[in-house]
Amino acid sequence: MKIIITAGGTGGHIYPALAIIDKIKKEDKNSEFLYIGTTNRMEKDIIPEIGIPFYGIEVYGIKRQITFKNILFNIKAIIKYLKGNKFVKKKIKEFNPDIVIGVGGYVSAPVIKQAKKLGYKTLVHEQNSILGLSNKMNLKYTDTLCTSFKDMKVDKVHYVYTGNPTSDNAKNIKKTELKELGITNNKKTVLIVMGSLGSQTVSNVLKNSLNKFSDDYNTIIVTGKDYYDSYLDIEKGNNVYLFPYINGLPSIMKSCDLMVTRAGASTISEIVSLNTPAIFIPSPFVTENHQYKNAMSLVSEGAASLLEEKDLSPDTLVGSINEIINDDNKIKDIKKNLSKFEIDGSQDRIYKEIVKLVKE
Repeated sequence: MKIIITAGGTGGHIYPALAIIDKIKKEDKNSEFLYIGTTNRMEKDIIPEIGIPFYGIEVYGIKRQITFKNILFNIKAIIKYLKGNKFVKKKIKEFNPDIVIGVGGYVSAPVIKQAKKLGYKTLVHEQNSILGLSNKMNLKYTDTLCTSFKDMKVDKVHYVYTGNPTSDNAKNIKKTELKELGITNNKKTVLIVMGSLGSQTVSNVLKNSLNKFSDDYNTIIVTGKDYYDSYLDIEKGNNVYLFPYINGLPSIMKSCDLMVTRAGASTISEIVSLNTPAIFIPSPFVTENHQYKNAMSLVSEGAASLLEEKDLSPDTLVGSINEIINDDNKIKDIKKNLSKFEIDGSQDRIYKEIVKLVKE
């Protein structure tokens, strides 16, 4: 099989794309890939480093706040988008794939559009509980839409609930024991993580919470690389452990009893896959407030807890943690409700849809 796959901008798009690539490689040893991404985001470094042929185009997302500066930026973005259509059309024809797969990010919009107009089969994967802007634009060019949330309904397109392919990776990753992090007691453990770069607002609250976390449990805080040094001189509790970054986070999640995190789609898929109770602090600065909606898909079913950033303080954070970590029955109920969301074999389901389209 020859496959073009396109995704960009954030790990939330790129890592599901890589999970799909790994699955195809496993099933089809002779598969060939071309990855189309942006020239200015993280995929331009990640993809070539792992040996996948990469083609980059210069595209930008539209800024939604109306200011003169943003209007000028958006004019530039539209021009780049139109040029991008021309570039990817030529590249698609040269590569002549069996199928083109879009996994989100604004770079996928021109790729899926041109692929469909050229007569190629297209499959799109949506990680969030609502369609991203690029995937909305791509609907009329999409043969099959794969969704990550069971309650997601989409009009005028064939869609299949497959789950997020990163969930399979989370299950299969080797567990990291707490002693490998220097934690030798047998207490319950809370993992707090706000993304690889961290969050200024949440970071400020965490700094003021370091000596408020109970010694009855361990608190692992992944600060984000940009903020780690600013934590080091602050007094903290006896069982508080700080890390700038942890690679392969699901391996640590397997050793933890409760997680405090943003509500990105891939994180949620890992939480569901590993049956990890969580307190979500959705980022309020994302498109259409989709992290809040992601979180509420679990919270509304008693499968997680919610603490909005506007209500976040040292007292509300520690209070929310204590309320769950000290209540075994509550943890049991959350795990029971989480299990209702689990979907086995997300990668298998997506691969099945790919093969179906190729055979057509």
